Amino acid sequence: MTLDTEVLSLKQVPLFREVEPSRLKLLAFTSERVHFEPGQRLFAQGDAADAAYLILEGGAEVSITGPTGPFRLATLGANALVGEMGILADQPRSATVTAEGQTLALRIDRDVFLELLAQFPRLGLAVMRELALRLEQTNQALARSGA
Repeated sequence: MTLDTEVLSLKQVPLFREVEPSRLKLLAFTSERVHFEPGQRLFAQGDAADAAYLILEGGAEVSITGPTGPFRLATLGANALVGEMGILADQPRSATVTAEGQTLALRIDRDVFLELLAQFPRLGLAVMRELALRLEQTNQALARSGA
């Protein structure tokens, strides 16, 4: 995967659509490409929130461990961003994210992600909207499950 391909992937993420291409290229360059095997964790519930991940290829499952065991919250595909919530809240991971199949992701360091938010205030608003949508979807999933 080339730097230009990663920039194109970043442009597909709604949060990054308004970020200028040169900044996206720098973001892609300063981020690490990581490969995950099927079933391998990107991170676990309770881990320190040290990075966000942009799924470039493959997919991942988001789950939490509750009183009755693991509960699947969502399935993510290409161009999904995950892990930003822990960075923004400065809290441990609230969920476990596990690769479904071969997965390639861009690991965006916490400081890089926060600097991007500082430079693009509209990006912060987009992040808040995305997190509010996810919260609503999680609430609905929990209500359907009877949890």
